[in-house]
Amino acid sequence: MSAPLLEVEDLAKHYPVKSGLILAKRIGTVRAVDGVTFSVNRGETLALVGESGCGKSTTARLVLRLIEATEGRVRFDGTDITSLDRAALKAFRRRAQIVFQDPYASLNPRYTVAQTLSEPMEVHGIGNAAERRARVEELLRLVGLAPFHAQRYGHEFSGGQRQRIGIARALAVNPDLVVCDEPVSALDVSIQAQVVNLLRELQQRLGLAYLFIAHDLAVVKHVADRVAVMYLGRIVEIADKRELFANPRHPYTRALLSAIPHPDPARRGRVKPLGGDLPSPLNPPPGCRFHTRCPLAQDVCRTAEPPAVDLGNGHRSACHFARDLPPAGIDFTGGLTPAASRRLALFAEASARG
Repeated sequence: MSAPLLEVEDLAKHYPVKSGLILAKRIGTVRAVDGVTFSVNRGETLALVGESGCGKSTTARLVLRLIEATEGRVRFDGTDITSLDRAALKAFRRRAQIVFQDPYASLNPRYTVAQTLSEPMEVHGIGNAAERRARVEELLRLVGLAPFHAQRYGHEFSGGQRQRIGIARALAVNPDLVVCDEPVSALDVSIQAQVVNLLRELQQRLGLAYLFIAHDLAVVKHVADRVAVMYLGRIVEIADKRELFANPRHPYTRALLSAIPHPDPARRGRVKPLGGDLPSPLNPPPGCRFHTRCPLAQDVCRTAEPPAVDLGNGHRSACHFARDLPPAGIDFTGGLTPAASRRLALFAEASARG
């Protein structure tokens, strides 16, 4: 098996919080991303999902080194990009591009579409003027627009068309990896399906790898090969898409899945909605970071950080009871399995002995 195209290991981004008249006193640290590990294979889509504020978009920017990491490593095709100099970083960015969330803010209002799509090629020295014009027309056709659109400005397009232009801009330099930072969340539902289908078609045609940032699991189920679930700066579960949707082994993943709207009234309300708010990354809870909202939390969850349990076939879950949760698809708030209860008793005995 070939090595992954992208490998992320113990990636972290911490922001200092300062106070005082000249901001000289450090009073805390915001742990926006705190020890994230995953990989993306060639031609694969890895979806990174979670609530707003959990660190998904920060992770996306760290992967492309748009912001500098506090700790950890990002390897692209075997090369550690966290230590690249300016010239090597520019060469890397020709192979890794991004589609931003907001198609209204990500396009320069002073540029025509032709200028928007030509600029990446000019920066990387690709082709002459005539070749770039031909490439612009090719890109527009590739994303479902017409060549005459090249002379228009961004404000003359709808949101879905603008996002198609953003996708075309990302493809202008023939990348191997495209980071899609919630590329459909700002679009109407009917347009979301069109853009998602376009991304899938482009992946099949061009052999692209996607890191797909999202919070809509219905979209993720349609587009992803594997799914990583993120909570408060850390990945709590990662698995093949089918395995994760059929057999989630983390309470947070189950809560997210239960929030997906279902058309069958008989299946509604079977799982209690997740309560509470996401804790502050300035002061994350000790132990398992999800324990303040978890209906299954026990003393061990409040004191000991759970390791990532390997459940086989690339399925990992950072939960003390990953192997012991009741079957998915039922109201799991009622308690733990007998095996989990025995483990809790052993933990209590060990704690009492010191």
